[in-house]
Amino acid sequence: MTTEDSFVAHRGLLFTVAYEMLGSAADAEDVLQESWLRWADVDPAQVRDPRAYLVRVVTRQALNRLRTLSRSREEYVGEWLPEPLLTSPDVAEDVELAESVSIAMLTVLETLGPAERAVFVLREVFEMPYGEIAEAVGKSAAAVRQIGRRAREHVAARQPRVRVSRSEQQIVVERFLAALHTGQLQELLEVMAPDVVLITDGGGVVAAALAPIHGAEAVAKLLARASSAVSESETTPVWLNGAPAARIETDGRVAAVSLVVENGRITRIHAVVNPRKLTRLDEPAELTR
Repeated sequence: MTTEDSFVAHRGLLFTVAYEMLGSAADAEDVLQESWLRWADVDPAQVRDPRAYLVRVVTRQALNRLRTLSRSREEYVGEWLPEPLLTSPDVAEDVELAESVSIAMLTVLETLGPAERAVFVLREVFEMPYGEIAEAVGKSAAAVRQIGRRAREHVAARQPRVRVSRSEQQIVVERFLAALHTGQLQELLEVMAPDVVLITDGGGVVAAALAPIHGAEAVAKLLARASSAVSESETTPVWLNGAPAARIETDGRVAAVSLVVENGRITRIHAVVNPRKLTRLDEPAELTR
């Protein structure tokens, strides 16, 4: 197999690794380009396991990118959310993968340090041996085990408490869109948990709340006001990041809306309206592990 063939064969996996580490498809593509340039200089005959080798290269490039991105994200206007990706329903068939690329999980991963994020992704999602992870992140296997334990505890304390089925998620998305169409306050309140949180990401490019909005009443009132500009033809159920979600268009502006559902009600609404993050909604991304 040629150098190019090996890279192409593993491209879906490599993109998924980079995307989970960065939360940005654009940055993940840049990492893949940088990784390809390094791989192109390698003699494939000298590489025993091209998959593991390529994952190491991508991990190192993603770590470099994460460190340079940290300052720009600190200076980001308003709330920062991951870049949503259109996905096929097939991604949801791999439950672990779908959970790992969900907007909710990527938001939690954003609270980890670069090394912790890399170790968590490579170990918990891609099940890489500690020795290979150690080579990828430039630390000892013992240190990687400690980092992995801390990262697991950190994520477990912040991720959604209940895993819902795909069908339950679809039902709640449909109820949410129906309530949004009517704009009736009571219907919106019924589909949301009392402690629901709405997070919007406009990036300073378009109008969006600069801080999370807490509580069903406050969120429902905001959505009821916004619903007057939304017609039924402008709301589309879609698959985003491996889960049922919604694409909403108002006055020519698009919002990608992902919901976290627990016990049949919405506990978190992630709405990305920054147009720079909405360029990947026309063709399903290839996510695999």
